[in-house]
Amino acid sequence: MNLDRRDMLRLVGVGGGAAIASGAAFAADLPALLAGRPLPSEPLVPVAPAPLAAAPAVPPAPSAIDPQLLARARAALDRHGPSLRYRDRIGIADFSKASREARFHIVDVASGRVESHRVAHGRGSDRGHTGWLEQFSNDVGSNATSNGAYRTADFYHGKYGLSMRLHGLDWTNSNALERAIVVHQAWYAEADMIDVHGKLGRSEGCFAFARDSHFEVMRTLGEGRMIYADKLA
Repeated sequence: MNLDRRDMLRLVGVGGGAAIASGAAFAADLPALLAGRPLPSEPLVPVAPAPLAAAPAVPPAPSAIDPQLLARARAALDRHGPSLRYRDRIGIADFSKASREARFHIVDVASGRVESHRVAHGRGSDRGHTGWLEQFSNDVGSNATSNGAYRTADFYHGKYGLSMRLHGLDWTNSNALERAIVVHQAWYAEADMIDVHGKLGRSEGCFAFARDSHFEVMRTLGEGRMIYADKLA
């Protein structure tokens, strides 16, 4: 599938002060993009949520997420709030868990509602391919996962299809753009890898998801929100 600049602007609503495409209109057209089908001839009408001035002081604590990790993510959300367009939903990757587990959580900040998915980690973080992340790295060429807060950015069509760029917001992941750390789908993140090998395959440091999960992550987070990745000791 070839997407020109006009198509991408119509999809994600970037440039010229346009709103970010999300909600019903975005959800209706993303499956077609993922499948390689043509975009509709009429421009999408973005339906964007209103930006929140601040996260709730004491939002409900999701039971699916370790309280210590959740506290770190909330602190990161407060710290990086000015650089985010939206604070209504965040992604939290708990790399304390094995890759066979649903360890990427999309959290509704106001309600505490959580949607969880499996996500692969980088081969440089798990050299023996045990299924467990052992270390983080921000080094170019490390093929490792980086910890810290990311801001979701624009969409593009790359090696693994429709993908989403990420900006690293901390010193621990400041090379995310240079390393091309993105959100994408991958065959090695599908559930049948667990059936056969008991774990997912490894990425080159990217957040790699199964096809269905990738669609939900792209649809739900969109551009301008935070992903926080870390591992508890």
